[in-house]
Amino acid sequence: MLKIAPSILAADFLHLADDVEIVNKYADIFHLDIMDGTFVPNISFGFPVVEAISKVAEKPLDAHLMIVEPWKYVERFASVGVSMLSFHYEAALDKTNETLSLIRSFGMKAGLVINPDVPVETLFPYLGELDYVLLMSVFAGFGGQKFIESTYGRIAMLKERIESEGLDIPIEVDGGVSPANAGALEEVGAGILVAGSSVFRAEDPEAAIKAMRQRI
Repeated sequence: MLKIAPSILAADFLHLADDVEIVNKYADIFHLDIMDGTFVPNISFGFPVVEAISKVAEKPLDAHLMIVEPWKYVERFASVGVSMLSFHYEAALDKTNETLSLIRSFGMKAGLVINPDVPVETLFPYLGELDYVLLMSVFAGFGGQKFIESTYGRIAMLKERIESEGLDIPIEVDGGVSPANAGALEEVGAGILVAGSSVFRAEDPEAAIKAMRQRI
């Protein structure tokens, strides 16, 4: 079943409790974009915000780390209630396996992320160690970017490889996701859709989430 993960980065931080309730009522996962201003040229939010959301969240917290040296913060994210933690291959490189093992050692699901310019084949050696994979359909660092059309082929290629290895790993897609492309993304193999602006800036966020589920 397709899961919808609204990105809190696009929420109204002056009325964050209201947007958290939208996720609790209508969506499946809280997607938390953690940016450090170094790995990506933007800064988002940190542990105090994550912890505040965790206290009232009724759905799992999925933290997407866009930070350097992600292994340094694994234990801290576990301690504030994150249950899914992903990081960029480009930020870990030779410490990728070590970081994945560390995430799992704290009882969280481990995910690996790549930007659109990183070949999908880069993920293949790590599939057996992953609980989910995150493909960026825009370049990490800013919300509101236009969806990159080549993402469809990348999802299909990754899905084929996952199935050929007899694995059951959800493919999460992040960037430019909306009701207009949700159905096509699911058809090629996406299982989790991260949606920011198309949910929180919609006139009716509940209707936007339902439209993505129903592949309208």
